[in-house]
Amino acid sequence: MEQFIRMLQYPFLVNAIVVGVLVALCASLLGVSLVLKRYSMIGDGLSHIGFASLAIAYALNIAPLSVAIPVCLVAAFLLLRLTENSKIQGDAATAILCSGSLAIGVMTISLTRGMNTDVCNYMFGSILAMSRSDVFLSIGLSIIVILLYIFCYHKIFSITFDADFATATGVKTSFYNMILALLTSITVVLGMRMMGALLISSLIVFPSLSAMRISKRFFAVICLSAIISVVCFVIGIYFSFIHNTPPGASIVILNMILFSSLWILEKARSK
Repeated sequence: MEQFIRMLQYPFLVNAIVVGVLVALCASLLGVSLVLKRYSMIGDGLSHIGFASLAIAYALNIAPLSVAIPVCLVAAFLLLRLTENSKIQGDAATAILCSGSLAIGVMTISLTRGMNTDVCNYMFGSILAMSRSDVFLSIGLSIIVILLYIFCYHKIFSITFDADFATATGVKTSFYNMILALLTSITVVLGMRMMGALLISSLIVFPSLSAMRISKRFFAVICLSAIISVVCFVIGIYFSFIHNTPPGASIVILNMILFSSLWILEKARSK
């Protein structure tokens, strides 16, 4: 406890915890619907697109988040349209965006300044990477994401389990699918500062899968996913501070251990 209190004496760690908890909460709420709708890889695709946009922003000396957020919003729209209105399946469309965006990002970096520290921070995450303006922007957007999710909760619930029935009852499924994708894109971009482009999708998937090992009710799974995500994030940051390990990797490994333990217990109970 003394070490945790000592950790809170550093302003950059306090900023990281505040922003990280909000982003982890957003990711866990959205992750349940994304996993159930088999859209869980959309976070990975959007993170690669975010990396490409960040590389271009650095090459042009533009504020990274001001470029990454609108690019990811447009990419989320195109990804859903590509999935719904073409013969390309969702996983194939995501794979196209992942590989193409990563190639664009790497090529941009190689033609400009090379792999510098700022770009590495976005690829692998860094609690030191957030400026004061990034902190306020992240807090504001995270609160907007949470409020929009709560406001659209019942519609998201209906399109998650039976989109055809929801359409028959008058729900605009395409619109709410788009809302879900847009909220996910904002969360992914915000989380890239902390987790890195290569690990942010784990923050969406693991807490949801862990919560599903405990309960089968949608609302209970959402609540458990939020608790698991926030607790794993705080413990991961604490572990990273004590042992000087990468924060993103520490958080993901902690989520992996929890999921594996719950999965083993579930299998043991079923037998």
